[in-house]
Amino acid sequence: MADTYLTKDGDMIDEICWRYYEKGQQALAVERVYEANRRLAMLGPKLPAGTLVILPDLPRPAATPIIRIWG
Repeated sequence: MADTYLTKDGDMIDEICWRYYEKGQQALAVERVYEANRRLAMLGPKLPAGTLVILPDLPRPAATPIIRIWG
């Protein structure tokens, strides 16, 4: 289930995504947030206070296998 975020003056989408999403999810997070909030692109990079942003659920990152070279 998607969450929502109410912006403070000067918030930026990439910063919100960096704080909200897990490290492995951040690569596509900004793109997915803009897809879920089509009007945000018209507001510019710094969002005005009180803007409601939908933070969609993203797929869990696949586990990275550990390769041991020595032992």
